[in-house]
Amino acid sequence: MKQLKNFEQLIKEDPINIPDEARKLAQTILEVESKDTRPRIPYAAAAGALTSAVEGIMAEQCEQIPRITAFPDYDFTIIIKGNSMEPKYEGGDEVACKRVDSTSFIQWGKVHVMDTAQGIVIKRVYEDGDKIRCVSYNPEYPDFSMEKDEIYSMSLVVGLLRM
Repeated sequence: MKQLKNFEQLIKEDPINIPDEARKLAQTILEVESKDTRPRIPYAAAAGALTSAVEGIMAEQCEQIPRITAFPDYDFTIIIKGNSMEPKYEGGDEVACKRVDSTSFIQWGKVHVMDTAQGIVIKRVYEDGDKIRCVSYNPEYPDFSMEKDEIYSMSLVVGLLRM
């Protein structure tokens, strides 16, 4: 980052000797470097029945949004689709999520976003032997269980943004 700071100083001190394209590129790089952002996953988390499978998501497919400092540390956001998690979570809400990795533990009874063989889903989760039981807040949606090996990744919901 020190080189970028020197370049930033050069832009301010001697702008005449820097070609316009190089100056614009440097300013863009400096702006991106200085922002604290998180990716917004470009798919919706189903708050309802399971959806069709979603292929892997590349970083460049995600919109980078400024980090919401009022939330605990999180890795990404995703928008909810459906009504099975109402009244707590509504379709169109955006949730901030922290990945649960091999060194973390699953917080049973808490809401998680899961990337599964059947698609992305948001549910409260409970241990159910070799499976994970998925529970909706909306009583119109029955509980269901998933094999643990059908879950590619899990992320704890740590924040809610409602527009």
